[in-house]
Amino acid sequence: MIFITAKFRVLPEHADRWPEISRAFTEATRAEPGCLWYDWSRSLDDPNEYVLVEAFRDDDAGAAHVNSEHFRTAQRELPPYLAETPRIVNAKVDQDDWSELGELAVQRD
Repeated sequence: MIFITAKFRVLPEHADRWPEISRAFTEATRAEPGCLWYDWSRSLDDPNEYVLVEAFRDDDAGAAHVNSEHFRTAQRELPPYLAETPRIVNAKVDQDDWSELGELAVQRD
């Protein structure tokens, strides 16, 4: 799978509304057949920063994503709300879902 984490620094005046601002793009991306997940979180340290964790099945799914109409729309519509260019880590991972963190295994009696 293609595993991506990106950090988005949103302008302070738009930070509380970012989930609404990015909703159409988020929903369209989640509906893509090759999207495994597309999840936003807000930083605990910086209220203007959102972290996106996303995964796509394979290269074809990743290509379909960046060539989609909703991606082109996001390229036009989202940057005015951002304080800077988002930072990204993009890697291919030999798995198709989350693994358990064995070092913090939960044992229930």
